[in-house]
Amino acid sequence: MVLQIARELRQTGRYRWFGYELVKAHPAAFKRLGAAQLEDLGQGIDSWWTTDAFARTLSGSAWLAGQISNELILKWAHSPDRWWRRAALVSTVALNIRSQGGKGDIPRTLAVCRVLVNDPDDMVVKALSWALRELVVHDPQAVRAFLDEYEGVLAGRVKHEVRNKLETGLKYPKGATYAI
Repeated sequence: MVLQIARELRQTGRYRWFGYELVKAHPAAFKRLGAAQLEDLGQGIDSWWTTDAFARTLSGSAWLAGQISNELILKWAHSPDRWWRRAALVSTVALNIRSQGGKGDIPRTLAVCRVLVNDPDDMVVKALSWALRELVVHDPQAVRAFLDEYEGVLAGRVKHEVRNKLETGLKYPKGATYAI
């Protein structure tokens, strides 16, 4: 019933986020999430907010709970659709953000980051920065090594924001200028 309500809210467009929250808050509905249900609920992600609401609320949490495979997320990372690629990266946030139960999953996060390391799409670039910044708390050395390894292909935004996070704990420290 809850999954059906979420599907109907997804179809309205405006209220899809509410449907995602309903599923997340309903333990029985959330436990039923697998690849097919997630891809159904993710149909039509087509903006920053729809993608992040889907990935932060549902797919990342389901991945963290072991309900979906690494292969599903990597499939999304290889998608021709920019929003599914972004969803793959944003899904890693749940693995790493403590307030959502993440404990730091360096291997899975960096596997997705490696697939999308030189994606030119700005929505993907921003999500790559976010994914790496969430790892800083858990393993700053792994993040530094990633930056060093991919120095030549990473977008300037990623290098700048992630280095700020490594050095100051903030994406944009007060008084800092944004220069690439």
